[in-house]
Amino acid sequence: MKSLLTTILLLICISVQAQEINWMTMNEALAAQKKEPKKIFMDVYTDWCGPCKLLDKKTFHNKDVVAFINKNYYAVKFNAEGTEEIHYNDFTYTNPNYNPDRKGRNSQHFFANALKITGYPSMVFFDENSNLIAPVVGYKTPQQLEIYLKMIHNNDYKKLTTAAAWKKYESSFVGTFSN
Repeated sequence: MKSLLTTILLLICISVQAQEINWMTMNEALAAQKKEPKKIFMDVYTDWCGPCKLLDKKTFHNKDVVAFINKNYYAVKFNAEGTEEIHYNDFTYTNPNYNPDRKGRNSQHFFANALKITGYPSMVFFDENSNLIAPVVGYKTPQQLEIYLKMIHNNDYKKLTTAAAWKKYESSFVGTFSN
């Protein structure tokens, strides 16, 4: 009986883990890209941001989103007001104005500033060579995020050079992610 209970608990733990995105730091993703090129998907958040928490809870725990991101991207979780040192394009980005005693909003990390992050949450895409593709600002449901995940993964974004081309692509997109 004890061994059966242990087995059941182990299966539950594995099942729960399977529903998690394999988050890493930007430095880890950049190092991984050198070994095996893959696009980077970055979640840019802050601790005080309500929509960021909703995105994490609802969208980033959706089984379809988790499976697609884990298979096709290096996933990065980045606190835009944190203290992580990021080594990107021969420059080290920091947050020298960070105040650990401050409650709520803090200073923006220089990397978030370099990416021109204007709102939270933002999801930022990089190509296989670590070049910035585009940020997507705001909360997205799994179904809303799906179009960006697939469009960028398939390199369709390279063909969408006008607003009309985007509208046509968006209207013809057939999503498959569940609620």
